[in-house]
Amino acid sequence: MSDSNVEMKRYPDAGAMARALASEVATRLTRAAAARGNATLVVSGGHSPVGFFEELRAQTLDWRRITVALADERWVEPGDLESNEHLVRAVLLSGNAAAARFVGLKNGAPTPELGASAAWEAFAQLQRPFDVTILGMGIEGHTASLFPGSPRLVEALDPSAARGCVPMRSPTPPHERLTLNLGALLDSRHIAILILGDAKLGTYARACAAGPVEEMPVRAVLRQRRVPVEVSWAPGRGG
Repeated sequence: MSDSNVEMKRYPDAGAMARALASEVATRLTRAAAARGNATLVVSGGHSPVGFFEELRAQTLDWRRITVALADERWVEPGDLESNEHLVRAVLLSGNAAAARFVGLKNGAPTPELGASAAWEAFAQLQRPFDVTILGMGIEGHTASLFPGSPRLVEALDPSAARGCVPMRSPTPPHERLTLNLGALLDSRHIAILILGDAKLGTYARACAAGPVEEMPVRAVLRQRRVPVEVSWAPGRGG
């Protein structure tokens, strides 16, 4: 990956990683809001970003000028404990950070297939490029909800496809998901990928090796040259 725009950072523990990344993201958001009036942060769910969320909400920011949006969502009600929206509202958007605007992906449609267009209509109103996008990586190489073997993965990873939301199917429950496609994820000024633990460090090494992007969708983010990518790793447990 020496010819790429990916920077790899290693930290001694998850706490150090969360603090460093929160400080960096807060600086980026502050500069963006000063330059353009507001700033947009796109995030994923899972276990890996929890510490980062806790540190970021404590940063000194004018949260009224920040919009937080989701890169992907599980097709469950927002109050469900499995919901990414529930996680973000409970962990990140508390205290002073509750003043931020939030844009989720789940709507009243019965399936992500039927809800994808409405979700993107709301999302497309956000200021773009997004200032910062925070992603995770699964042990098998997925990112956002771009899962290997999902029926519409090729469509979602097509760099020439129009930006939008695509229904996905996870191999683990809740199976039904909605995700930004690759074009939408890359409509960002900066991307950070958080990974925790030795197992995921091994996954990252495999993702950096040769192989099809459909096998490990995170490769599509790592191999592109449009957006700077920062990969942060620390020992610990992630999800």
